[in-house]
Amino acid sequence: MRRSDKEIKDRELIDKIIHKADVCRLGLAKDNIAYIVPVSFGYDGDNIYFHSSKKGRKIDFIEANNFVCFELEDSVKIAPNENNPCKWSFSFKSVIGYGLIEEIKDKDKKIEALDKIMLHYLDKRWNFDYNNISLIRVWRIKIKSITGKQSKDN
Repeated sequence: MRRSDKEIKDRELIDKIIHKADVCRLGLAKDNIAYIVPVSFGYDGDNIYFHSSKKGRKIDFIEANNFVCFELEDSVKIAPNENNPCKWSFSFKSVIGYGLIEEIKDKDKKIEALDKIMLHYLDKRWNFDYNNISLIRVWRIKIKSITGKQSKDN
């Protein structure tokens, strides 16, 4: 990381940022073309979970290259400077990581992953109807590396 003064080394703080984030952005690549897509997600400390439709651009990119970069953020605010437009900045906490995406096909494991996604947004367990679950695909990102960064004012 170029700005080591902004690096977050405490894994507990990195996990806190992830738990507070509303969206996970996936950076995917296929045939030398980049694609960034936001997803709802769940997190268990080692993996990020998300779901998708059966087909689509995101699926095409995942099937071509399952290596992913992901980004999450919390506490993002514009930090204006009244006297100098070149001194505007952002206040932020962010996490960037890399991992491998794999599809979860086992019915019970899909339900566990969907439960993690829903628990991220609402502290409630749901009864999932397998007929509905069979209409979607569920994915796990096995995290290989992760770093955090924050503005000095955060």
